[in-house]
Amino acid sequence: MKNQLRIIGGELKRRTLPFANVDGLRPTPDRVRETLFNWLMWDIQNAQVLDLCTGSGALGFEALSRGAAKVIMIEPNTTQAKFLKENIALLKAENCQLHITTAQQALKKLNLSFDVVFLDPPYSLDLWQELAELSDPMIANQAFIYVEADRELSQLKLPASWQKIKETKAGVVRAGLYQKIT
Repeated sequence: MKNQLRIIGGELKRRTLPFANVDGLRPTPDRVRETLFNWLMWDIQNAQVLDLCTGSGALGFEALSRGAAKVIMIEPNTTQAKFLKENIALLKAENCQLHITTAQQALKKLNLSFDVVFLDPPYSLDLWQELAELSDPMIANQAFIYVEADRELSQLKLPASWQKIKETKAGVVRAGLYQKIT
């Protein structure tokens, strides 16, 4: 069985993309995504984007639709990765790379600098602090980091150089936009 997500803005607006029915996979709600990309409106154009825990691909595909120069997606679940590969091909997204591995393994191999990072791990795995620390050296000064969690963001132990500039809440979802200031 598969589910669908809808791209809500940009050149791919209204396109629907299938994703796998995998335990714990929950696309960022449309309302939260719309808020996030309103926050990033002027910063997503030509950005180098890292989608650490891609899942359905909602954030990465939305970033592509809104003009990101490159999106790196990381997804360890091979069932969902198959959907992501098919969606990348369907959208002819040559500026999108998929790494089928854990975020921890991918971060050890990536040697790039990013302008926008999406940190939205499966809630049950409690990976925020670990992935924040591993990804921090690759995040450019003044870059934006989107963090999504099922708890107060102040509980996540994020790097001190990440300054929260915006926050929203929708149901159990807590979302914040941080900027790296070194």
